[in-house]
Amino acid sequence: MKAQLKTKAPASARRGDIYNPATGAVIGQVDYASAADVNRVVEKAKKAFESWSEVTPMKRSRIMFKFLELLNKNASELAKIISAEHGKVQIDAEGEVQRGIEIVEFTTGIPSFLKGEYTDSVGTGVDSYSLRQPLGVVAGITPFNFPAMVPLWMFPIAIACGNTFILKPSERDPSAARFMAGLLSDAGLPDGVFNVVNGDKEAVDAILHHPDIHAVSFVGSTPVAEYIYKTGTENGKRVQALGGAKNHMIVMPDADIDQAADALMGAAYGSAGERCMAISVAVAVTDKVADALVETLSPRIKALKVGPGTDRKAEMGPLITKQHLEKVKAYVEKGVKEGAKLVVDGRELKIKGHEKGYFMGGCLFDRVKPGMTVYKDEIFGPVLSLVRAKSYKEAVDLINSHEFGNGTSIFTNHGGVARNFMRDIKVGMVGINVPIPVPVAYNSFGGWKRSLFGDVHMHGQEGVRFYTKLKTVTARWPQGPAEGADYHFPQNK
Repeated sequence: MKAQLKTKAPASARRGDIYNPATGAVIGQVDYASAADVNRVVEKAKKAFESWSEVTPMKRSRIMFKFLELLNKNASELAKIISAEHGKVQIDAEGEVQRGIEIVEFTTGIPSFLKGEYTDSVGTGVDSYSLRQPLGVVAGITPFNFPAMVPLWMFPIAIACGNTFILKPSERDPSAARFMAGLLSDAGLPDGVFNVVNGDKEAVDAILHHPDIHAVSFVGSTPVAEYIYKTGTENGKRVQALGGAKNHMIVMPDADIDQAADALMGAAYGSAGERCMAISVAVAVTDKVADALVETLSPRIKALKVGPGTDRKAEMGPLITKQHLEKVKAYVEKGVKEGAKLVVDGRELKIKGHEKGYFMGGCLFDRVKPGMTVYKDEIFGPVLSLVRAKSYKEAVDLINSHEFGNGTSIFTNHGGVARNFMRDIKVGMVGINVPIPVPVAYNSFGGWKRSLFGDVHMHGQEGVRFYTKLKTVTARWPQGPAEGADYHFPQNK
């Protein structure tokens, strides 16, 4: 599939290649927007906001219904685009699209979510009510690993709330954004309400510094999230910046080992580990549990069906770029040098007919210690580290002491342990016998600690709050002749 992405009359002549990770071949090019290009798009979005913000919530909801219909109709095609540029297997791409569709379903109910509150007689003859109004032009900067789902966390809610939106997708797999823009246009969304700007750091900085962009949403690595948050807030913007993760899964002695192993296979190696919610650390409570996990996991990891996304039998695809592949391999080498036991080594995997693809098999480390690099860093690849803990408390303390607090899980058959875990753990998203606890559309997504910069999580009611501002009105209508000045706050007398 050839990606055809050309911005109209770009101010800069800079562009980048788009690769098929399964073959290493160039399949398209994308123009990189300059600051001048971003300025033009902001002006267009700013002009569109004047009329879009006056469209009733019900009419905006109807456009979301039409967009939902078109997304469902074209879900398979969108998944193919994702698979071609990202490399994830087709079934995983289809799952990504489906989770994004659920956010659009949520936004079709936007009239209810924008309702304010009304209080009668807060003072003598005085009533008070509140309403939520859109911010204006807002922007989203999204990562390569979910080129459809993460943007869908952002722009449907933003535009349903009455804002206009500028999306800066990853330059590595930008075609999904253009495809969705076409569907929005077909759904009847007015020109300028949703805009796509492709590019690199120059485009990002232009967004962060532009005075007419009022809010920025971001998902990516922690260093970049911190930069986005700091720069955006310094420029007076509302910012939600989701960063990195090192997600742990505790396996208790009473857990079903086969069930836990199945969960770890999907959570650690699905999408080649390129998920911010991937489980990259298994914490086995007792050596007996650890030994059983190693024995159960090892043959399954070696038997992983790795191949291109076009192979419906493949369970794991390639990594996104050659550079990232080499980075992940370097982490594995460092783990060996620092003393971790490499039980399964997938670095030398070759796929027949795809020798130039960015493929790597699953890797499993045992006896990983908290001071090791493979434990501390977010590797973002198919590498699972096994840490041995002597007790539940030691396992929880391990997780709570890590700098990231995105997602975590526990596998146990003991209700009291599960309840304590839910309360004890300092992590934003928690799974109990669920390996990847990604919240559904009407709840909200976000971590704690250095996994989130900002106070508001994404989508759900939190998303509505992020993309709107609260206004409270206190009103009194004259009932008769003036009674003289009143120097107090409104009150009942």
